[in-house]
Amino acid sequence: MNVAHVTDDKSISLKATEKRFGSSKNGVQALTPTTIDIAAGGMTILLGPSGCGKTTMLRLIAGLVAPTSGIIEIGGVNLWANGRRNSEALSHLGMVFQDANLFPWLTIEQNIALPLKLRGVKKSDRLAKAQDLCKLVGIAGFERRMPNELSGGMRQRASIARALSYDPGILLMDEPFGALDAITRDTMNNELQRIWMETGKTVVLVTHSIGEAVFLADKIVLLSPRPGRVQEVIDVTFPRPRDQSVSLDPEFQRIATYLRDKLDH
Repeated sequence: MNVAHVTDDKSISLKATEKRFGSSKNGVQALTPTTIDIAAGGMTILLGPSGCGKTTMLRLIAGLVAPTSGIIEIGGVNLWANGRRNSEALSHLGMVFQDANLFPWLTIEQNIALPLKLRGVKKSDRLAKAQDLCKLVGIAGFERRMPNELSGGMRQRASIARALSYDPGILLMDEPFGALDAITRDTMNNELQRIWMETGKTVVLVTHSIGEAVFLADKIVLLSPRPGRVQEVIDVTFPRPRDQSVSLDPEFQRIATYLRDKLDH
């Protein structure tokens, strides 16, 4: 039997992908049949009102839930076949949640290295990788600290490092900075942009924040209220690296106002 293999292509495709929770009669349609291509190496933001299917779409891409119908492809290969997930496709996906979800009894470097430990990587190699990732995400020097010794922003940096530990081509992020204060959130947006530019990952990020979406995105996928559907895909073309002063640009304001009007209506 021939087995399909994921290539180095870090693209994502949804083809008539639908998700319904519950029975066909009494269930909830979280995402209408959706067809969209997410190009490799880009920063794609999923934006929309609460309950519009943003997180459902992200969880579908992550393989955390199965589609009711349709196809999800990672690097040109179906993520699901015969009701089972393609383990190779999954290995190309890293996930960051709103809560850092660090194990409180492990040090920061042990938390970051945990996915490598589960994959059988020897201790010296996985700890060396954890130290490199601490440098990448800006928490070098805190490797031996416990999670409760770090601020919320630093814990989230560690969470991003953990998601990058096995070098996935695609990084999926569900409101990763939603619990942070405004100043820390701005800092983390800058840091995420830097990490993305340094690593070349494909990033798909869910947010409720219009400002965050316009600041980070190459493309904004605007979803309608439930049942969720892709209402529009908007290109954001400000040069990089961007800093917070880009929010003063008239074009930034135009896009933000347009998105707010769309969300309000």
